[in-house]
Amino acid sequence: MTYCRILHTAFTLFALLTFQATRASELKCHVEVNADQVQNANKETFATLGEAMAEYMNTTSFSSAQFTPAEKIECNLFFTVKEYSDNVMSGELQIQSLRPVFNSAYTTTLLNMKDTKVEFEYNPNDPLVFTENTFESNLTAILNFYAYLILAVDFDSFSPLGGQPFFERAANIVHLAQSSGQKGWQAFDDNRNRSAVLNAFTDGATGKIRQLIYQYHRRGLDEMSLSPDKARAEIGNTLDILKQINENAPMSVILNIFHDAKLDELINVYSKGSSDERKEAFDLLSNIYPADRQNLNRIKDNQ
Repeated sequence: MTYCRILHTAFTLFALLTFQATRASELKCHVEVNADQVQNANKETFATLGEAMAEYMNTTSFSSAQFTPAEKIECNLFFTVKEYSDNVMSGELQIQSLRPVFNSAYTTTLLNMKDTKVEFEYNPNDPLVFTENTFESNLTAILNFYAYLILAVDFDSFSPLGGQPFFERAANIVHLAQSSGQKGWQAFDDNRNRSAVLNAFTDGATGKIRQLIYQYHRRGLDEMSLSPDKARAEIGNTLDILKQINENAPMSVILNIFHDAKLDELINVYSKGSSDERKEAFDLLSNIYPADRQNLNRIKDNQ
């Protein structure tokens, strides 16, 4: 991990607004499709789907950003097919994205979330075609949305609000998909669907999560090898932001997104802190995530 990744953020923000060129994908995406719950179906179809999704994510240029092979964003898509009939698949999609931490071999999780409203029509003979301003299919719309979300959060972690162009593109995908009538996109239909996820990152009540993402990673984790105490204090400041978000919108999906990506990591970070730091972190996190109090005891007990 080098500062080249950080420096290219500023270039990318300019490039996104000035030109679009054909480049390799920004992502290094691993895809798995599990259809064990589907009976009496051609398993070849699901294998082909996995290959098509992987090719799409790993060859589509979602922006004008220039990434070296070593800088590509590592991510995973795990699609569990629950129903399949007449070329229509429905199930759950697990989305994960990772980020290297400066001056270490450690990789931190940025996103680890599940979309339970995935449904699309898929014919193995039809290629997946990328279009930015038209609704080509629900499958490509879903892949585009999560590609932009992965990019947005990754860039936010390197510079303040650095992912803004990608959030705007994700918003365009949501707008196009809402007119399609496909599930998982409609505003106010579900407080955890794709529309709700986008709003959670951009809405006034919860949008400070983006400030948290930057401070947590650049001022916190990236400084851990140089000054663990200072880095831990910076991470503590981000928990105050999380507390504000919880006070403003206690039912927001963003709290679940942060929980699933960061809770175990926070336990490890604070298990090495002072007794005051451990107590403060435990009190704050257990108030936000009371169901995890037993797990959070590892902070307080210094385990």
